Amino acid sequence: MKPDARRRSTEIRHGGSYYNPQFQAHTLKVFLGHHLVSDRPDVMMVTTLGSCVAACVYDPAAAVGGMNHFLLPDVPETETGTADAASRYGSVAMERLINEILSRGGRRSRLEVKVFGGARVIDSSLDVGRQNAAFVLDYLRREGLTLAGQDLGGTSARRVHYFPHEGRAMRKLLRPEALSETVSQELRFRSTLKEKPIEGDVELFGED
Repeated sequence: MKPDARRRSTEIRHGGSYYNPQFQAHTLKVFLGHHLVSDRPDVMMVTTLGSCVAACVYDPAAAVGGMNHFLLPDVPETETGTADAASRYGSVAMERLINEILSRGGRRSRLEVKVFGGARVIDSSLDVGRQNAAFVLDYLRREGLTLAGQDLGGTSARRVHYFPHEGRAMRKLLRPEALSETVSQELRFRSTLKEKPIEGDVELFGED
């Protein structure tokens, strides 16, 4: 197959990245429990969310942004101390993303945040999606960060495309038949979280 023909195919994949000809962008997958940051104009980040939340953080002056993808530990809010532990885990996920943006020239006072996910897709007495959505909104409020957009809740999985160089995000609700792999991934991750302790605190640097 000639190179041009290969580029015209649906996707050219390489590990967690591939070329998407529809958007003419090098596409990076943001996996559960991870984050990515970029200032390249030809980069698009993509992730699929069920109960999880993705925060897309952007500094318009530095033209740098990033996305994370996190799931709070599965702990009932009524249990003493566990709600604080879950919040600490979410805070670490947020602070690691913000810290890397600050290290690349971002300023905390300029950050704009868009949040997605938090759906009820797992049959459980504990609404994990609602817990994740409530956490991220409360975190932004407590930290004084600008909420530039949100698409949270519901019962459908989402696919989010994010362009970190310009802070633009696109959301697509997925059909029910596409939900099973997302739910399986989240259940595996929740099992992993139960087997390891909540990570420690992370201090933000580079504040104004």
